[in-house]
Amino acid sequence: MLDMLQKREALHLYRSLQLNEGLVDFCSNDYLSFSRSQIIRKNVDTHFANQTYLSGATGSRSISGNTKYAEELEKFIATFHKSEAGLLFNSGYDANLGLFSCIAQKEDVLICDELIHASIIDGCRLSYAKRFRFEHNNVLDLKKKLELAKTRTFVAVESVYSMDGDIAPLKEIIALCKQYNASLIVDEAHATGVFGERGRGMVSALGAEKDVFARVHTFGKAIGCHGAVVLGTETLRNYLINFARSFIFTTALPIHSLVNIRTAYEHLMSENFENGFLHKLIQHFKNNMSFSNNVYLIESLSPIQSIVIPGNERVKKVSKHLQEKGFDVRAIVSPSVPVGKERLRISLHMHNTMEQIDQLKLLLQTII
Repeated sequence: MLDMLQKREALHLYRSLQLNEGLVDFCSNDYLSFSRSQIIRKNVDTHFANQTYLSGATGSRSISGNTKYAEELEKFIATFHKSEAGLLFNSGYDANLGLFSCIAQKEDVLICDELIHASIIDGCRLSYAKRFRFEHNNVLDLKKKLELAKTRTFVAVESVYSMDGDIAPLKEIIALCKQYNASLIVDEAHATGVFGERGRGMVSALGAEKDVFARVHTFGKAIGCHGAVVLGTETLRNYLINFARSFIFTTALPIHSLVNIRTAYEHLMSENFENGFLHKLIQHFKNNMSFSNNVYLIESLSPIQSIVIPGNERVKKVSKHLQEKGFDVRAIVSPSVPVGKERLRISLHMHNTMEQIDQLKLLLQTII
C-alpha cells in the first residue's frame, strides 16, 4: 500500500482530507444554500419538538427499517417530479449502484456517456450486460452505438454533468432512444433544484417525464441534505426492492433524514422559493472571463463553472493560492478528469454575493 501511495504522491495525485474553515464557499454542491436555510431547519425542529422517535432506522427497509413516513415521502416526491413511483436510497451513489447493477441482464446492452459519474460506471461494472461508451454529448456517436446493440438496450446520461457543468442534449437523445427502442436513464443530480419549474430537473423542463425510463434525483446537492430517489413506474420500484442490492442490504435512512428531505421539498413548493438569483450569479461569473496559455472556461449554464488549467501540479498550486486568499476553490486532477483537462471546479451558490464573485474573478485573472 505504501508504495502505491508514494507513487500517487509523486504524480501529484495524492488525496487528503481538508478542513478549510472560514473560507468563502466556492466548492460545495449546496447550490440553493438549503443546508444553511433557517426556514428549513426551523421546520425540521418543529416536527420533532413534541414527538418521540428513534435515532436510527434499526434495519433495512425490507426488515425493520420501513415506515409509513418513508412510503408517503416516496409518493410525495414522485408526485412532485410527475412520476408514477419512487424508491428512496441512502445516497446518489447507492441509487446508481443499485439501479445499474441489476437493471440490465446478461444479454442486454448498457450505453453510457463517456463522462458519466463514477457511481454509474461502478454500477455497470457489477452488471453482466455488454457495455458501450459514446463520446460526450455526441448524438451521432450515440446513434452508432445504438446501431450496434441488437438486444434490449439502456442509455445512461446526466442531465447536467458534474465536472464540466454542461447540459446533455436530452431532446435529441430522447428521440434516438425512441427510434431504437432503448430505455433512457437520466441522472438529475446537478439539475435538481436548479433547472425546471421549482427545480424539478431538466427532464421536467422538457415535459419529457413519460419519455424517460428512470430518473435519479439526489438530495445531497441543491436539496441540502442526504439520500436519493429513483423515479419510474411502480413496476420499476418493485423490481428495485427485489433486486437492487444497495437497497436490500443496507440500513434505511433515519427518520430525521426523511423529515429533512420532506421539509426541503416543501420549501421548493412554497411561495418563499426562488432560484433566479443563482442564475444571475452564474451569468455574472461568466461575463468577461478570458484567459491565455491553454487556460479556458468550459461553457456552462449551471452553477458548476470549470476553468481548465492543464497539469496536476499547476492547477493544485492555483487552488492553494486561492485558498490562502480566503476562497475555497478545489482542484480536480487526473485521473478524475482526462489528462490535460485538469481544472478548478468552481461552484456557485445562493449564499455567494456579487462582490465575492468579483473578488474571485479579479484574483483568478491575476494569478493564472
